[in-house]
Amino acid sequence: MPAFDLPLPELERHRPDVEEPADFDAFWLSTLKEAGQADPLVSVRPVETGLRLTQTWDVTFRGFAGDPVRAWFSRPAGVGEPLPAVVEFAGYGRGRGLPHERLTWVNAGYAHLLMDNRGQGDQYGCGGDTPDPHAAAPGGPGPAVRGLLTPEDYHYRRLITDAVRAVSAVRALPGVDAGRTVAAGNSQGGGVALAVAGLVPDLAALLVTAPLLCGIRRALDLTDAGPYGEIAAYLSVHRGAEREAYRTLSYVEGISFARRASAAAHFGVGLRDTVCPPSGAYGAFNVYGELAGADPVKEIHAYPFNGHEGGDAVQVRRQLGWVAGVVGGGAS
Repeated sequence: MPAFDLPLPELERHRPDVEEPADFDAFWLSTLKEAGQADPLVSVRPVETGLRLTQTWDVTFRGFAGDPVRAWFSRPAGVGEPLPAVVEFAGYGRGRGLPHERLTWVNAGYAHLLMDNRGQGDQYGCGGDTPDPHAAAPGGPGPAVRGLLTPEDYHYRRLITDAVRAVSAVRALPGVDAGRTVAAGNSQGGGVALAVAGLVPDLAALLVTAPLLCGIRRALDLTDAGPYGEIAAYLSVHRGAEREAYRTLSYVEGISFARRASAAAHFGVGLRDTVCPPSGAYGAFNVYGELAGADPVKEIHAYPFNGHEGGDAVQVRRQLGWVAGVVGGGAS
């Protein structure tokens, strides 16, 4: 795919106007207040994985509306000291899978929590274990369009709330240095991690690559690839529903969350990404922290000839070095 979005010099200056609802902060304050009324942890069970250098627990925590949300929690075996924790959010259509699938962060010496995606997990990978009992509102079958016509019913309201609660859950687990908590994700996971950075004021660091839900209105004009394509397909059938859909989407716009974030941030983006167009990532990066009353450390790495895979393992290597400098290394 050739480059199709703005040229890099324009991306580096791109600060889009987004239609931010007047009650954006009140909406999320109310949502999170309701979800945070109970202790986050439900159960923590050790699991046998066959891995001798990693210990893993099957964690259930309370997410949106107190719903049980599953996660894998892993630590380097034999390490007793409190560790910085990386809370990772999975991509669109993916569940938490199996506990041995994602070992980068625990092998780097960090505690690691991988959150399951409620109502997802059936598109690729090894599945998920968290249903979404609130998915009956009008909308299409895919997560991106479930409850699309009202912000209160939208799937991403629930998923983002789960993600914020995942941070509370990992901080309640033994052997975690709560003051050194990192949110991380790619694609949908990147968009969710960015939302967490905007909603959790004492997050230590953010790692985000090719984020979904950033510059949503522009992305709908640029690409028909899913998940944005699912929204466009829904609106092609439900003609005249654009106003309601755009209003709902404005409550999960990553650029709005980015403006409120204060954690140190590391971004990555492929300039030929037709799934999550690069103007979304740059739009979030360029306004990152502007409402937080701080000047957070931030950097972005662009990969001119890459698409949605971005920097792939090269980006992960950069993340490993960067986050160690921000929150300190993991277990020695």
